[in-house]
Amino acid sequence: MDEVYKFLKENPVFYVATMDGDQPRVRPFGVVALFEDRLYLQTGNIKNVYKQMMKNPKIELCTMSKDGTSWLRVAAEVVHDGRIEARRRMLEENPVLKKLYAEDDGVGEVLWLKNAEATFYSFTEAPRTVKF
Repeated sequence: MDEVYKFLKENPVFYVATMDGDQPRVRPFGVVALFEDRLYLQTGNIKNVYKQMMKNPKIELCTMSKDGTSWLRVAAEVVHDGRIEARRRMLEENPVLKKLYAEDDGVGEVLWLKNAEATFYSFTEAPRTVKF
């Protein structure tokens, strides 16, 4: 998980895919946090992406290294964490979010990745998968 976290921090724009009925939806994300040995994402509960994740918690995310030679795909289930401590950690680790959310605003939500399977790819090496 630490290696996945590091890759996402080094390549902060990643794309999250959800399902909207039978239609896949993909959008950019840019923040992650580690809290209590779990990898967390953040979004607002007024957004369609949040509603889609609550209806079907299976997601996939993908990002590419800045130099374009390697990329990461993570398939996981998201689990909502309503604790203020988890939201606080996300805001502390990603201060840019403080312009949009507060730990007790009733809008910002954090979700951790469960049953995650992360695969690292490159043009020069065989794929490598880690689970957390």
